[in-house]
Amino acid sequence: MYYTVETDKSFEQASADLDTAVKHHAFGVLHVHNIGNTLRGKGVAFEEECNVFEVCNPGQAAKVLSSDMRLNMALPCRISVYTEKGKTRIGTISPVQMLRMLSGDAALSQVAKEVEEKVILMINEAK
Repeated sequence: MYYTVETDKSFEQASADLDTAVKHHAFGVLHVHNIGNTLRGKGVAFEEECNVFEVCNPGQAAKVLSSDMRLNMALPCRISVYTEKGKTRIGTISPVQMLRMLSGDAALSQVAKEVEEKVILMINEAK
């Protein structure tokens, strides 16, 4: 269900490299949520770092939404760069497995497969 890699890069460098990899694969970064800073800003004692990148390929998103508008709730794809016990990790939830739970449409399974292949490439490039 999850695809996660560990990297020797710092949290900051892995985040910057993921941003570059996303753009290299014709996806856009819609937003980056800095969960660590958000929690600390709300007074929560949180020591880890976590950037959640919302990424999207407009053509692929349009295919999904044209088939089933309810799937907007599963978009955009999210890729996280985070720290855990001193290690930096980059990961995502499998678009194929997520879509399988939400739709039985074979054409959408192909779209999810294409997106997942690109997302894994992005993660591996950022590693």
